[in-house]
Amino acid sequence: MRGPIAPPQVPLAASRADVFADLVQDSVDRLERRWPQLADIDFLVLEVPRLEGRGEQAWSDEAVPLGGVVPAQDGRRARVVVYRRPVEIRTKGRDERAALVHEVVVEQIAELLGLTPETVDPRYGED
Repeated sequence: MRGPIAPPQVPLAASRADVFADLVQDSVDRLERRWPQLADIDFLVLEVPRLEGRGEQAWSDEAVPLGGVVPAQDGRRARVVVYRRPVEIRTKGRDERAALVHEVVVEQIAELLGLTPETVDPRYGED
């Protein structure tokens, strides 16, 4: 017999991607109280960063990014992206993952708004 292990309303039924997206949304909700303009930014979760370009020039020794920003242009809203797999690989538990997600979100918002991460969240880097 095959089927779900737990009913949908139980947290066990949430996929890892859903749980990760919730961590990003929790971080955004926390920051929106201080920065209402975040309501005009789209926050996305992607599995991994895309490789820009093709060929050997596209590969480098740089670390895999944990997030990125796409400024607003051509009528599109600004976007902050958090890459799920690179963050998951660097963390061991839910609390550590939540802290790193928040750090990445703060850093990307700071870059987008032209501020320091400490300005976006005064508790940045305290953990």
